[in-house]
Amino acid sequence: MEWIILILMGLVIGILASMSGLGGGFLVVPVLLYLGKKAQMAVGTSFVVVFLIAVSSVAAHYRLGNIDLKTGLMIAIGGIAGAQVGPIILQSMSEQNFKRFFAGVLVLLAIWLVIQSRSAA
Repeated sequence: MEWIILILMGLVIGILASMSGLGGGFLVVPVLLYLGKKAQMAVGTSFVVVFLIAVSSVAAHYRLGNIDLKTGLMIAIGGIAGAQVGPIILQSMSEQNFKRFFAGVLVLLAIWLVIQSRSAA
């Protein structure tokens, strides 16, 4: 029964991730934490989910002509380097500090999106 819930959760996350460009980790990590996974395990597992959703999303967005490959590759160069540092930092964080940090990032992202939506209107 749990596998059905996980697959349905993946469906919703796949839709939201491919629509928003946020990858889905912002949804996967809290769910995995709720299911009792340690922060490091939740983040690592989330990347498997995000990777596979991203590959599928790239194919769909490529077919629609929605990709600026040069810009994406330039950002990815820095992202690949940063991705090697992030797990080291996470490994030294307590579960409580990680949850606070992650919540803070989500709050700041929400505030930024609200401000951007007001200025665009």
